[in-house]
Amino acid sequence: MTIHSLKCQTLDVRKFNRFHTRLVGALDEGLLKSDFSLVQVRLMYELNHNDNLAAADLMEILKLDRGYLSRLIASLEDKNLIQKTPDPKNGKRLVLSLTEEGKRVEDGLEELSSNQVEDILTPLSETQRRQLIRSMENIQKLLGSPEADPSYILREPEPGDMGWVIHRHAVLYTEEQNWDISFEGVVAEIVADYLKNFNSKRERCWIAEHAGQVAGSIFVTEGDEETAKLRLLYVEPEARGLGIGSRLVSECIKFARQKNYKRLTLWTHSIQESAGKIYAAAGFKVTNETEMDVFGAKLKRQNWELAL
Repeated sequence: MTIHSLKCQTLDVRKFNRFHTRLVGALDEGLLKSDFSLVQVRLMYELNHNDNLAAADLMEILKLDRGYLSRLIASLEDKNLIQKTPDPKNGKRLVLSLTEEGKRVEDGLEELSSNQVEDILTPLSETQRRQLIRSMENIQKLLGSPEADPSYILREPEPGDMGWVIHRHAVLYTEEQNWDISFEGVVAEIVADYLKNFNSKRERCWIAEHAGQVAGSIFVTEGDEETAKLRLLYVEPEARGLGIGSRLVSECIKFARQKNYKRLTLWTHSIQESAGKIYAAAGFKVTNETEMDVFGAKLKRQNWELAL
């Protein structure tokens, strides 16, 4: 990355910060048209939603200087909004908590904040709201704690997902297997055929989503009256190890059985060892293998089958 581009990106981040502070009213004399600053509201929020916090805990949570935090605490004590009590387990440790008046004030600020956010979201369509939330989750993922959130969801595909599935297959198989562009063409053909001939009664696609981003996909397509095909299983590198691949395959098997297929088939290559382990654990068996020159590499194509 050049110094010039880094400076431009820095300006973009600062521009977003200015937009955000205006949006939430952080530049106002009092946040949410109250008598309290943003940091005072945050302090009261933490005390109202967490137990047994001392000043040292608030310093870590809010990333505040000890002297500044002490002044904030004193100002809220003067207004009878917070109080200090000895920790029952350690008499030398003072625990901070909201007074009854403090709880009443913080609850009111919570309601005002929720109303403000609702006002922001109301003009947006449902699709725009989902896009906004995912963008916010992605910011938290990139700038927040490095610890991975193990949660994920499976959902129906949305506009743009199919193009993303093609894109990510092409990128990942080029990066990880050094396959050429012909593989992208095969994936694009599979997706295009699915979209053009989709039979909602016999076929389905699942999109895995993790940390607000597409994390994988899988398809069940109709081969014939008795045979379903499992296609295009992939999981993003950062989402591997969460059980997404196994879950996607399990959903395909369940769906195929519900639709009274007799067998579920798929093709892959022996080099895809991780996928092979998932298929084998689900009960699939290799029916044949063929040496092929394909995707710019010498590969052993495998056909797998599961009797339903």
